[in-house]
Amino acid sequence: MDTTSTSPTWIKSSLSFSNGNCVEVAGDGATVLVRDSKNPGGPRLRFTRAEWQAFLAGARGGEFDHLSA
Repeated sequence: MDTTSTSPTWIKSSLSFSNGNCVEVAGDGATVLVRDSKNPGGPRLRFTRAEWQAFLAGARGGEFDHLSA
């Protein structure tokens, strides 16, 4: 039986707010996982690498700027 841990390593953005309103991301091979840092045992979103890259490109390009108003 293999007892090595396969838990992903979660990373919080260096731009996170100190009030805890942030998400964490982790890679688990072919996918990227996203979770609420205030609820690490809660649900996780799972994206393919291509979906995650598309999201990042949209965020960098201002695609979601209207949502922060």
